[in-house]
Amino acid sequence: MATGEKMLVERDKPDVEGPPGPDARPAGRRDRPRDREATRRRLLEAARDLFGEHGYDGVTVRMIAAAADANVALVHRYFGSKAGLFAEVLEGESALAGLIAAGDAAALPRRLAEHVVRAVHRTVPGPLPRMIDRSVGNPEVQLILSEHTERVLVEPLVARLDGPDARARAALAAQLIMGVGPIRRMLGMADLRAADPAELADRLTVMFTAALSPRGPQ
Repeated sequence: MATGEKMLVERDKPDVEGPPGPDARPAGRRDRPRDREATRRRLLEAARDLFGEHGYDGVTVRMIAAAADANVALVHRYFGSKAGLFAEVLEGESALAGLIAAGDAAALPRRLAEHVVRAVHRTVPGPLPRMIDRSVGNPEVQLILSEHTERVLVEPLVARLDGPDARARAALAAQLIMGVGPIRRMLGMADLRAADPAELADRLTVMFTAALSPRGPQ
C-alpha cells in the first residue's frame, strides 16, 4: 500500500473504543498533573457538599462522580474508596493543626478558646460540622473521625507541650474542643451565643490553660 493511501486509511479508521467518557483526555494528556489535580479538586468539593447535605450513608460514589463531572473509577484511583474520600475532605477542611502549630505556645490556650467561640457564633455551620453531624452515626465514619482527631488535634497538641502526661493533657483539651459538636446537636447554641463573646473566651482560656498545664490546680 502506498504511503499516501496508508495515511488516508489511518485517518478514517473508526474509534473502536467509542465516544470519550466524562474524564477522557486527548492522547498524551490523560495523566498530566494539572488535569489530575483539577479532577481531584472537583471530586473533593462535590464530596464535601454532598456529605454535608446528605451525610455519609446518603451519598454514593456515583453521586459524587456525577456532581464532579468525573468518571466513577477516578474516585477509587485517587482516594481508594468513599471512606478515603471522606477522610481527605476532613483533612482539607480542618484548620486545627495549623492553629496549634502557629504562634507562641504560651498563647495556645487563648487561640483554642477563640477558635471555640468562633464555632459557637457561626450562625450557619460550615461544611465540616455539617458533615460530622450528619455522618457520625456510621461506624466507619467514627473510625475515620477518631484517626482524624488524633492526627490533627491530639498529636499536634502533644508536640507543643512540655512536661509530664502530655498526651493526657492534650486529650483533655481535645475533649473541650470536640464537645462543642454534641452540645450543638443536643442543646443548641442559644445559651452560649447569648453570653458575651469576650467573657466566654476568657472562661475558655482558663479551662484550656488548666487542661494543658503540666501542673494540677494549686
